Amino acid sequence: MNWKTIVYFILLVNFTVAKALPRSYRDVGKNISHILLYSFVAMIMFAQYVQEGTFGKAVKMAEDVTDLAKRCAAAGKDNQDCLKPLVSTIFLDMLCQEEDLPRFTDCCAKKGSERNDCFLSHKNSTRGFISPFERPNAEAACKNYSQHQHSLTGFIYEVSRRHPFLYAPTILSVAIHYDEMMRNCCRSAPKVMKPIKEDGLKQEHTCGILKKFGERTVKALKLAQISQKFPKADFVTISKLVIDIANTHKDCCRGDMLDCMHDKILTYVCTNQDSISSKIKNCCEKPLLEKSECIINAENDDRPADLSPHIREFIEDKGVCERFAQEKDTHLARFLYEYSRRHPEFSAQMLLRIGKGYEDLLEKCCKTSSPDDCCRRGEEELKKHIHETQSVMKTSCDIYKEKGDYYFQNELLMSFTKKMPQLTSAELIKFTKQMTTIGSKCCQLSQDKLLPCAEENLDLVLGEICRRHLANPINPSVCHCCSSSYALRRPCMGKLEIDENYVPLPLTPGLFTFHEDLCTTEEEKLQMLINLIKYKPYITHQQLTSVTAAFTAMREQCCKEENREACFVREVSHFCFHLNILSQNGKMQYTQEHRFLH
Repeated sequence: MNWKTIVYFILLVNFTVAKALPRSYRDVGKNISHILLYSFVAMIMFAQYVQEGTFGKAVKMAEDVTDLAKRCAAAGKDNQDCLKPLVSTIFLDMLCQEEDLPRFTDCCAKKGSERNDCFLSHKNSTRGFISPFERPNAEAACKNYSQHQHSLTGFIYEVSRRHPFLYAPTILSVAIHYDEMMRNCCRSAPKVMKPIKEDGLKQEHTCGILKKFGERTVKALKLAQISQKFPKADFVTISKLVIDIANTHKDCCRGDMLDCMHDKILTYVCTNQDSISSKIKNCCEKPLLEKSECIINAENDDRPADLSPHIREFIEDKGVCERFAQEKDTHLARFLYEYSRRHPEFSAQMLLRIGKGYEDLLEKCCKTSSPDDCCRRGEEELKKHIHETQSVMKTSCDIYKEKGDYYFQNELLMSFTKKMPQLTSAELIKFTKQMTTIGSKCCQLSQDKLLPCAEENLDLVLGEICRRHLANPINPSVCHCCSSSYALRRPCMGKLEIDENYVPLPLTPGLFTFHEDLCTTEEEKLQMLINLIKYKPYITHQQLTSVTAAFTAMREQCCKEENREACFVREVSHFCFHLNILSQNGKMQYTQEHRFLH
């Protein structure tokens, strides 16, 4: 069967026909729609594992895997090789037989899970590792739509190799949107590409949490999120969903894109929707891929009318310590479930901190002679933390609303350059810009939606910083925040101060050199601010204001002149005068360093 035809056809298949997707080669061979899906997922896997591999190799690999599935289906029960795991054995065996893959020689020398882990470690989601995706020529595609149909395979290949952590269901869903976009002659191309980037970041983020903090943390995070989304569902139902979803993430994160298909979870949710949520009826009527996206984006269900506002039994009940001792994880899970379903206005990360605080409280109080009194005192600490978190977010939004995007980013740059001076200017600008975007997105929301929006989006940025640290260590303080506790990562980063071990940049002729493009770009101004703080990390806010005023005056004057370049060369010495009046913890020795400026 022609591969291009297979891929285009699979996009038109109503996936709801397949009650359960294939989990072995033999299952695949029994159903033609399974064969198509199997082929498609095999291509995604190859493109994600071997990002620099050619499109032709990806197609060949998919065809080989599909042919093997058909042979296994016809072989009966006698062929034990067909029962081997798809990814960790069969798929990687086939990859290692391929020629022209020198980057993976060390991986192919390993066995079992170590081999798969080695391949996964080579995945690179860094922007620019693969050249940016080029949108198709709209006019040409619309003139010859049949030609576009054949290029759809290439689109899936290109998306997969640029987003090696993106889950297969997401890629398939994006493919459908892409197909719809092409039918409308590419008028909405940006709407298709943006979710790919956002979804890829979220899914890589989840895999990072799983890798660094383990399955228990992922389960706790999903427990908080699902309990908020489905507050009417009972604890047993929520627990089942948490386990199934955590297992699906494990499959996806280890590259097993066939088991990554979450069809069983969706079937369970929709079959039991009456007891789970009143907000997903329309979602459950959609095809599989649209159903998944719809349920994920559905609003939280209404809380049960008879749900009490407090959960006093977890503090006041005489049997709390006994239950904690006998079934610790179940007791803590019940607490997190009950607390989360009552507080949709809290972020999942804050709920995890509350859960950790409750665990620490019981660890401490259940060892005392009067656990009841101890627990009540701990409850006050919990209320204090909630108030502090809400105050931090409110203060940040007040600053954003008062100063706007540019000055808010400046404030963030000053703070994060002092905390993480080892980051490049481009990285500091990128991360603080992302944080500023969070301000514009979340600070306009009502108080009950502010915290989930702000902290959950900020968590994605901090996750990216921590992955950057993992690849290229930043400093010990950042290492501590990224490694000690997922729930406490945001408060930990917030409390970081100046990196005292950082050696400031020396004053060189090029450190404060300005050109006429300063008149047209914001990035040059941000670069000056970063260099200034890396040069004088202990600069005070007052001193920075003085230097910034001098910089602004120089910029305004030179940008008015005809020969801007000459003006900047002339005026830079006046600007540097303001730098030279800073003290040793903000002061230069003018006579020693001034010569570098001329």
